[in-house]
Parts: sequence; structure tokens; C-alpha cells
Amino acid sequence: MLRFVFFAFISCYLAVGQLAFASSTAEQSEAASSAVAEFTAKLQAHEGFFTFYHDQANGKIYLQVPRHAAPNQAKFIFQTSLPWGLGSNDIGLDRGQLGATRLASFLIEGNKVLLIQHNTQFRANTDNPAERASINEAFADSVIAGFEVVATDAQHVIIDYTPFLLSDTHGVTQRLRDTKQGQYRLSSDKSVIYPQRSKAFPDNTELEAKVTFSGEGTGNFVRSVAADADHITLHLHHSFIRLPDDQYTPRKFHPQSGFWAESHYDYAAPLGEPLQVQYIPRHRLSKEQPIIYYLDPGVPEPVKTALLEGARWWAEAFAAIDYPEGFQVRELPANADPMDVRYNVIQWVHRATRGWSYGSSIIDPRTGEIIKGHVTLGSLRVRQDMLIAQGLLAPYAAESKEQQQQLEQAIEAMALNRIRQLSAHEIGHTLGIAHNFAASANDRSSVMDYPHPFVTIDTQNGKLKLNDAYTNRIGLWDMQVVAYGYGNGDLDQVLAQNKRLGLQFISDRDARAAGGAHPDAHLWDNGSDAVTELERLLAVRQTALQQFGLGNLANGRPLSELQNVLVPMYLLHRYQTEAAVKMLAGMHYDYAVKSADSKAVQTRPVNASQQRRALQVLSHTLSAKALALPEHLHSLLLPSAYGEGYDRERFNGLTGVTVDADTMAASAARFALDLILHPQRLERLQQQHSREAAIPDVSAVLTTIAEAAIQPAQNNKASSLQQRLAFESLGAVVRAYQHDNSSAVVKAALYSFLRHQQQQWQQAAPSAHRDYAVFALQQWADGKPWPVQPAPALPPGSPI
Repeated sequence: MLRFVFFAFISCYLAVGQLAFASSTAEQSEAASSAVAEFTAKLQAHEGFFTFYHDQANGKIYLQVPRHAAPNQAKFIFQTSLPWGLGSNDIGLDRGQLGATRLASFLIEGNKVLLIQHNTQFRANTDNPAERASINEAFADSVIAGFEVVATDAQHVIIDYTPFLLSDTHGVTQRLRDTKQGQYRLSSDKSVIYPQRSKAFPDNTELEAKVTFSGEGTGNFVRSVAADADHITLHLHHSFIRLPDDQYTPRKFHPQSGFWAESHYDYAAPLGEPLQVQYIPRHRLSKEQPIIYYLDPGVPEPVKTALLEGARWWAEAFAAIDYPEGFQVRELPANADPMDVRYNVIQWVHRATRGWSYGSSIIDPRTGEIIKGHVTLGSLRVRQDMLIAQGLLAPYAAESKEQQQQLEQAIEAMALNRIRQLSAHEIGHTLGIAHNFAASANDRSSVMDYPHPFVTIDTQNGKLKLNDAYTNRIGLWDMQVVAYGYGNGDLDQVLAQNKRLGLQFISDRDARAAGGAHPDAHLWDNGSDAVTELERLLAVRQTALQQFGLGNLANGRPLSELQNVLVPMYLLHRYQTEAAVKMLAGMHYDYAVKSADSKAVQTRPVNASQQRRALQVLSHTLSAKALALPEHLHSLLLPSAYGEGYDRERFNGLTGVTVDADTMAASAARFALDLILHPQRLERLQQQHSREAAIPDVSAVLTTIAEAAIQPAQNNKASSLQQRLAFESLGAVVRAYQHDNSSAVVKAALYSFLRHQQQQWQQAAPSAHRDYAVFALQQWADGKPWPVQPAPALPPGSPI
């Protein structure tokens, strides 16, 4: 009986305790919930993917982080960007520039919250959780921010996001330092949140700040664009983006597909299979879910219409793969926000100088799915094309007002055609498509090449024409790329059809390099044969220079502005020279993949006769005859007018305020010489010659240079221009000889040539420049610095 009473007493005591504990827990939960409600009661709530609160009184942003996030919210994409830029193409901090794309999540522990960037480069694509864990534990993630909890309840924590929002997440100080603009630090007392652009949407939350960087702005680039170069105020933006669902199927990358590659390493790959996994980046597409792009409403006419028309060229490619409504372009509605992740946008960006346009994307790093396309178009590009056309057509020399209007309309039409092509080009990048710099050799088969205006001479009147300057639709290659990336057919069949159609694909690494080897992969070129086109373009250039004069400048403009119009005319051949030089020591190849029908030979050098012809035509770009400024222009090219500042678009010279025609020529010659004598090109040439004697060797190249640019100066009647070109050529050979990465075989040929030049100049007719050439060559022979500085670099060329 006593035992029963005792246990009854204990049970009653425990029950009372449990009731008391439950009551206490409920009170704590209610108190916590009350604390969150109380903390946020006076704050402006923005409900969305991540809800945030705006503290207007204190200028703060508080972010609500779920304690137990749903699977599609536990991880998300954290994207930084630069919505307001600096306006300098050279520094590269442009309006709308995307920063890093990170797969991220929040970790809540006690009173701290960590923002973690997950390592997506190394994975285990397996259902085995232990195997996945082994990879996660082997390669480090990164904590990119830490926060203290300011309020909490059972479901959420509230963090003060303001300090991180006001930090340099875009790497601005590093970029300013790397471009030698000065040493800057983030100035917290001059930085605030920017609530006007802080919004919450169903699939993304956007937070923005106005951030000031202070320091000593010593660089010319920053001083030319900032209101106060010591205090630069930009906008930094953070995006939290919901991950797409798992209904998207990644598509395999193929090096001949024309797409970029999104890569990671799969450590669960079977033995014998490669670790690297590559997907192409592409949008999700279905009949119910087309790809839609929205144009910045701030674009002025007639550029706006041209951009819309060029963007819509891609609809043809999607219609061809049975998606007639698969690609659409609209103007961004007034009630839409371009930061909303649901909108692919085409943004119009202003800079102080002309600069590059970009096609960027926010991409799911897990699968390669493009979540948002983001096109940035530089507004000054169209004006550069108009300047080129003005130099070619000389509209102000027209015989009548009607004819002048026709020429002005032709100028605008050419520039707008270029804008159409540019719009299509950059959107192509945001569809996942890479550059194809071999397309110009295939009858301009892709808008993903960089096009040079195709200029012709009217055989009836000798005037220049721009009727076919740019294409007016996407090309055959573009159709095939879309078929590979977005079609539902056999991918191998698409690739096989590319070969049957004779389509080539060569991209950036092989085309941009000054020492590049592929004879068909170039930027800003035309024609299936680079050398033939160079020869033709030199004739076009000569016509443009002979016709150049007051008719190239509008009434009321300072005559000194003729310098700006002249530069692209004088250098009309610069990019075709880059193309033609790749025939010299050139090598045919593609991005071949082994298959059952692979051919044994995948590479072959450009044949000897083509190489010799290339060398001969290239030598014309070094001659005084080709580079001399027409006599009638000397009196027209005035120094800068009062009120004009330094203009980077003009030639630099050695004659002070006056135009230096000899240095113009020397700069053009230096450009060609550095291409011809590129160390990689000389090495290939010597090796090709050793296997096929008909291919010119380094000595043959040097002899051709001497005949074009050095020998004409070896008499006492040589003009100042001939003398300059001779010294420029000798200096270029010396630089090639002194290059650290040249082999002894190439150095031997260069050494022999320079020694021979010593003898040649000693035997030349007596003159001051003969004596100085002998002295300079002796300086070289004695191991002393070459006493003549090379000519200044050319004015900016790309982009056009």
C-alpha cells in the first residue's frame, strides 16, 4: 500500500512537472514569436523569395532566413552585380555588369548565421549519400559572410544584412588597383542602402546599396569619368535567386557544337570514364514556355527599332526546329523591373569612350541551365560605325543637297545594320553560344563572328559603296548551333551536317592571339582568302585616302576633327593584316573528336605558295609607297582646335601639336612587323620549312622585310619616311632577337640577318642616317640597348 502511494505521488509530481515544462516552452515560443513581431512591427516588410524588412529610420536592411527551409530554398543562387557603373571601358566597371554567380545557403547556429558558397567544381553524381559526403568533405566550401541574429522565432531568424550589403562584394577596389587608377578603400560613412531598387519577387529577392570608394584617384581613366576621382560612388547589388526545379535535362557539350561549356568534376564516374563533366549552357524551352527577351525602354530611336529587329533574327532558328513562337523579343513593360529574374534583358549602357558589348547570363552551376540572360550594349558603338562610313562616303562633298541626304541616309543605314548584327550577336552569347571566328571565311555564316564592314569600289565612278557592309539575318552556322542546343533531333546528325555543309568553328583562343596559326579564324575580317581580301582592301584604302578631304567633315565642325575621321581610313587594313599574317606559318585544324571514321591526318600547314604570296602582300603594308599620306592631306590636318582636349582616337606623334605623318606610318609598320615577327610564328615557320623546303623560312621573311622597308633607305636621297620605316624594321628584328622564348634556331637566323645589315649599312652611301644605323647596330652587337624607341602604338581599334 505504501509502495502504491509512493508511486502515485511520483507520477503526480512528474505530471505536474510536464505541465509546467509545456507551459514554459509555449510561453518561450510565444515570447520568441512576439519578439520577432515586435522587432519588425515598425519596419517596412517586402515579402518574396526571401522576405526582408526596411528600417527607414536607421537606414538598414534586415533579412528573414527560414530555420527549416524548403528543399528548393535551402540552397539558392547568390548573384552580385553592378547596376550603376563608372562609365570607363578601360576600367571595366560598367552599368549592369554581372559579378560572381554562387550556389549558396544559410547556416544557422546559435545566435550566428553564415552565408556559405558551395563548391560546385567537385562533385559525386551518385545516389550514395556517403560518397557525396566524402567529396563535400574533401573540397572546401567558403563562408563569404557572417551575421548575428537580431530576432528569432520557431520558423525564422532575422539578421542585419546591412554591413554585408555595404561591403565590396564586386571587387571594385581590386579592379581600380589592377588598372592602376589609385588605392581606394570602402568609405562606410559615405555609403547607404538603396531601397528604391531593393525588392522581393516570387523567385528572387533584390537588395541594393549606394557605396562610395575613397582614395587618391591618380589614374587618367578614373579622372576622366568620375565627378571627383578621390570619391567614386557606385551601386552594388545582391540577388537571391530560387533554384529551378529538377525538370530540366542538361545537354552534353561537344567541342564542335559552337556552345560554351559548363564544367565540373564527377568523382563518382566509373573507372575508365573521364572525371570532367561538361554541359552546354542553355535556356529551358517548351511550347508553353518560350524564351522571351525584353529591351531597355531607355534606348532612343532609331536604335531601339534596330535592336529589336536584330534580336528577332533568332526567331528564324527556333522556328526551324519546330518552335515557331520559341523566341520572342519585346520592350520591357513600364510596370516590370529589369532586376526581376523572370526577365531576360537587353540593356543600353553609356560610357565615356566606345567600348565592348557583352552577353552574360545567370547560370545554374549544377546543370548549366540559363536562368536569366543579361545583354549589355555600349551606346557609342553605333557612332564609331557612322564615323567609318563618313570617312568612306565623304557625304559633304556631294554635288547636291539631295545627294548629300542620300549619302547621310546610307551612313545611318550602315550603322543601324551593324547595331542589328550586334544585338543578335550578344543575345547569341546569352543563349549559350560562343564566338565563331571562322564564320567570315564561310560566306559570313554567323553573327557570332566580329564583322568588318564590307566596302567595295563602284566600277562606274570609282566611289566607295556600302550596300553590303553587314549581313541582315543570322547565318547558316547560327541555325545549326540552335539545332544542337535547343532542337529535339539527333545531335550527332547535326554535327555531321555541319561537316557536309563545310561549316568551320574556331573560337577565341585560336583567333585572338597575335601569334595565332589558324588561317581562317580572325576578328574583323572578310573573305574566304585572307590574303586576297587584304590585297583588295589595300586598294579600297588607297581610294578612300585619295578621296579624303573637306567633304568628310560637316560644316561648322573644327577642321582638326578630320584627324578622327582619318584614323579608321588610314588603318582600314589593320585587321585584315592580322588575318593575312596567319597564312604565314599557318596550320589548318579543327576541334576534332575521335570517332570510327576519324581521319589519320588532322592538321596540315598552309601550302607553300599561299605562304609565299601572303609574305609578298604583307610586305606592301611596310612600304613607304603604301604608308605615305597623300600630299593633299598634309595641309588639311590641323592641330587640335581651342577647346579640344586630349583625344585617344588620334595618332600620337613626335612633332608636338602638329600632325606627324611619318610617325603615323611608323606606327602602322610597327603593328605589321610585330605580327610578322611574332616569336611563335617564326618558330612554326622554321619548323615547317625544315619539313618542306618550299615554305619560306625566317631568313626569307627577313629578306622580304629588308626589300620593302630597309633597302630603300640605304641611299643618301631617302626620304624621312623611308628612313623611319628602316629604323622601325631594324628595331622590330632586334626585339624579336631579344625575345626570351625564341629558340637558338630562330635566334641564329635573326642574328645572321642583323650582322648582314651591319655590313650593308657600312657599304651604303654616306649619310647621317647611314652613320646612325651603323652605330645602332653596333650597340646591339655590343649587347647594349637599342637606341631608338619603337613608334607609338596605334589608336584604339576594337571594338568597331
